[in-house]
Amino acid sequence: MRRDVFQAIADPTRREILNMIAHQTLNLNTVAQKFHQSRPAISKHIKILTECGLITMTQHGRERHCEAQLQKLNEVSNWVEQYKKFWNTKLDALEVYLKELQSKGEKPKVKRKNQKQLTANNKKASKTNGRKK
Repeated sequence: MRRDVFQAIADPTRREILNMIAHQTLNLNTVAQKFHQSRPAISKHIKILTECGLITMTQHGRERHCEAQLQKLNEVSNWVEQYKKFWNTKLDALEVYLKELQSKGEKPKVKRKNQKQLTANNKKASKTNGRKK
């Protein structure tokens, strides 16, 4: 089964393994020693990273070494970039709107619920949170 790069970076342990290996090629024992997890658990993380194409394993005598292949992270970068452009556009438009309001001396209009409705909603929420499931 081929996994994608998003699955690999979803786990903080795998992100830390990638960070370690990005700086230098390390053998499996060295990687495993850096974590408070069992060797088989680290091996599973390494397997996922390998399946995603972020790590290649090479055999040097009796030791297996991990080497980072970070080009696959470009998929993540491209995905994030589209949202970065979207939000930068939205924030720029908000900035322009706020400057227009400032120049007119107006305050931004914010919809507020009336006090009775807020109190009723809070009571209802506290009753529902107190129920046993």
